[in-house]
This record gives sequence, structure tokens and C-alpha cells, in this order.
Amino acid sequence: MVTVLGTGLDPSGAEYAERRTAMLAKLAEIEEAHARATEGGGEKYVARHRKRGKLLARERIELLLDPDTPFLELSPLAAWGSDYQVGASLVTGIGTVEGVECLITANDPTVRGGASNPWTLKKSLRAHEIAFANRLPVISLVESGGADLPSQKEIFIPGGALFKDLTRLSAAGIPTVAVVFGNSTAGGAYVPGMSDHVIMVKERAKVFLGGPPLVKMATGEESDDESLGGAEMHARTSGLADHFAVDEPDALRQARRVVARLNHRKAHPDPGPAAPPRYDEDELLGIVPGDLKAPFDPREVIARIVDGSDFDEFKPLYGPSLTTGWAALHGYPVGILANAQGVLFSEESQKAAQFIQLANQRDIPLLFLHNTTGYMVGKEYEQGGIIKHGAMMINAVSNSKVPHLSVLMGASYGAGHYGMCGRAYDPRFLFAWPSAKSAVMGPQQLAGVLSIVARASAAAKGQPYDDEADAGLRAMVEQQIESESLPMFLSGRLYDDGVIDPRDTRTVLGLCLSALHNAPVEGARGGFGVFRM
Repeated sequence: MVTVLGTGLDPSGAEYAERRTAMLAKLAEIEEAHARATEGGGEKYVARHRKRGKLLARERIELLLDPDTPFLELSPLAAWGSDYQVGASLVTGIGTVEGVECLITANDPTVRGGASNPWTLKKSLRAHEIAFANRLPVISLVESGGADLPSQKEIFIPGGALFKDLTRLSAAGIPTVAVVFGNSTAGGAYVPGMSDHVIMVKERAKVFLGGPPLVKMATGEESDDESLGGAEMHARTSGLADHFAVDEPDALRQARRVVARLNHRKAHPDPGPAAPPRYDEDELLGIVPGDLKAPFDPREVIARIVDGSDFDEFKPLYGPSLTTGWAALHGYPVGILANAQGVLFSEESQKAAQFIQLANQRDIPLLFLHNTTGYMVGKEYEQGGIIKHGAMMINAVSNSKVPHLSVLMGASYGAGHYGMCGRAYDPRFLFAWPSAKSAVMGPQQLAGVLSIVARASAAAKGQPYDDEADAGLRAMVEQQIESESLPMFLSGRLYDDGVIDPRDTRTVLGLCLSALHNAPVEGARGGFGVFRM
């Protein structure tokens, strides 16, 4: 029996038009931020880079990838809102090279010579985490002057994890390839040094632990870049270079040949063509209300992202504030948990825990679609066991072994963010829509709580309470929490893997599902810890 979802969405209605307009306005802000990331260091430094006959980071990636295949860029807004360039002087993402899905990192040398700052480090570590969990070969397109020295106190000590990751990837049988286009100095020299395969570009690559000035200061020895760390020296003398390229296109061609010879195979074969949803993906723009207190039906989203809009709902009459059920997405089976009315009650929590266990029994990945204000509070619900039931759901999420994907569509507040597999619960991938917001609680609620506590404190001390100052404090707190709960702020801190256009959700999730099936998909058969009943 085919269980195709119906739709109650009216694309010609005023409510739909209002929601669509609000979403498009938010998307315009995201696109502007993405444009800042792709500008790199700006026109002056891009022109200087091109004058040297070099390709830009994204141009290198484009030549590396199979023609007409997608590139899923990750964390493009890293460092947004900080003192560093948006994008963190590094491009990371997943693309296909010689038919093999790979995790690709590329330094952007137009931003301070590709030097690594604290956000570059966080972005690199997240990329390696994705590669390890999904068994994706790693290709590093290297041109970096190493650590951004003024911020060394924040990156030197934790930065060693980058090199540790490369060795652990190799030890796990996950191939690592380094293509060196320019500087790869000091600690950066260990990227090619710890990669399985190394390609260097003639008269451009410079790989050494210490450059000529440092060597002169340390030993008194006179040297030059080429004899100290040039590509030809490493190809002929030191043996660090496995392949010697005459120019950048040649280096990328050789990198493709290296990948072609890896004999790297996916743990699960691709499922083949799948039926598209029966409803227009463009309609995803008009589903989420501008006011996240207003509920929306997540089935309208599910109907526009899953194969054939076919969805077998699990426990539809029990715990209706959480929609759960089975579907396929680009041919891959998925179990879906989607918040409906925002609040999670005891019934929803127990339903989620059972559903997560079933997915683990069947080795089916889970997709979490967030729109929750958290678990319900109040005397009735506390007495009804909301803590132990919420803990049951969080326990199930924490100990589930199947891959998890999360998409923040609307609100994702409080412990509900945890129960729906927020960043701290290690989803394989987590993306946000421009409409999403995430914080410990809503701005008005948080400001109100602080006001109540301050008022009670004043009363306990027998002091008068300044209502005018209270109003000003509440407004300031509300503004701060609102700004810190928005997608660009959270994405800038790498709390997600990117802010995406809702219309791209099916494509993005399909690419993620394909990538994660490079590794075995196996669920927990127990070991969920103690469920408090």
C-alpha cells in the first residue's frame, strides 16, 4: 500500500505569501554573507594571486571534481561575526573525484596567505570529523603560511589535533592526499608529511619546517626556498613528494589519478534513481511562519523532501506533537522525527525513544526536523514525569548508533534541542534553514526569567524595585538573545554545517545520505543505558 501524504498548503493564500516573503528576505541576508565568503581576501589580494598565475581555492576544487557533479560546501559562514574573514580562509566540502566521494579542504591564500586562525582550526577539525565518521578520503589542497601568529595562543596547542587526525585517518584505512600549490611551512609542513599521497607543483610548492630566515637565525646557514623545500628537491632528494607536477592543472590531474587508483569502495551501493516528491519544492518557502510561536504541520515539509511523498507514520494518534515515521530519500531508507506543535510532552518523548530503538534494530538512519520550544514545564507535567521521559528520549538519541541527520527548520530551544539531536549529540550532519533559531530558551522567556529573579531578590532584601531599569534590561537581554539565536551567528561558530535554502533540503540530505553510506550503517542492539520508567 502506498501511503502518499496529502497537503493542506494553499500557495495562493495570503498566509503562504507572507511566509514566503519573510523567508526570501532571510535568504537574501544569507546569500549576502555567502558572497562575502567567496570574495576571499578581497579584490586586491585576488588580483595579486591571479597575477602570479595561480588558481583560486574554489577554482582548484572545480578542476579536481568530476565534471557536472555537485560540491556540498560545509561551514561556509565560519567566523561570521568575528574579527576574522567570513569563511575562515578555508573551503571545505564533499565532492566526487573519479567516482569517489571525498572530503576536500582548500586553503584560501588570498586571506592572509591562507594562514590558519582559530576558526580555520575549528573548521578543519570539523571536516576531519566528517571524513572519519563517514570514511571519506581526504584531499587537502594546500597553500598556507601556517598559523596566523598574532592568534597563536588560541591555535598552537589545540592545532596539533589536525596532524593527529591525518595519521588516524590513515591508520583507519581512509586515504589522505595532499596537493601542495605554494607555502606549506612550519606546522603546515606536516600536512604533506602525514598524508598518504603527496603531489607538489614545480617552482611553487615550498615545504619546510623553517624558512631561510629562521634557518639563518637558528643555525647561521644560508639557504634559499627551492633548495630548502622546493617541489623538485622533495621529489628528487628528500622523497617527501610522491608526484611532481609542472603546474596547477597538472597537479589536479595527478590528484584525480591517485584517487582513481585508491580502490576505495562504499560500504553500501547507491540505490539508483528514486521517485521525486509529488509536491513542488519551491513551496517549502511558504511553510514556516515568521513568528515561531505559531505552529506548522511538519508533514508539509516531509511531503516535499521524501521520495514520492510516501510516508508511513508511526503512532500518529499518540504524542501528536512529534511526527514520526518511515520514508525513503533519494532511495535511502530514513526514519523521520519532526516536531509539530513545538512543545514535547511525556508521550512524545516515550514515542521518540521507542522509534529510535526500532531504527537501530533495522539499521535505518534517522532524520530530525527541528521546531521545538523544549520539553513542557509546569506542576502537572513535572508530576507526570516529564524529566524522566525527556531523559529517556535524550538517552535514546545519545546511545543510538545509526547515522543521524538534523535540520533546524524553526525553533530549537532548551533540552528539546538535545532530544532532537543537536550539535552536542554528534549528528553526522546538521543544517539550518534561515528561519531557524536556537538558544537555551526564547528571548522573551529568558528576559522574563531574569526579571522575575531580580524582582524577587530585591523583595527579599527589602529594597524597592526599579521598573524603568527593569524594562531597559529586559529589552537589552531580548535583543542580545535574539541576535545570538539566529542562523548566521550559530553557523559562524560552527554549531551547524551550513545554512541552506529550504528548496535545497532534499538535495543536501541526499548528498549527505550518499556520503554516510561510505561507512557501514549499523544500529545499536542494546546498550541504551537505564530508561527510567
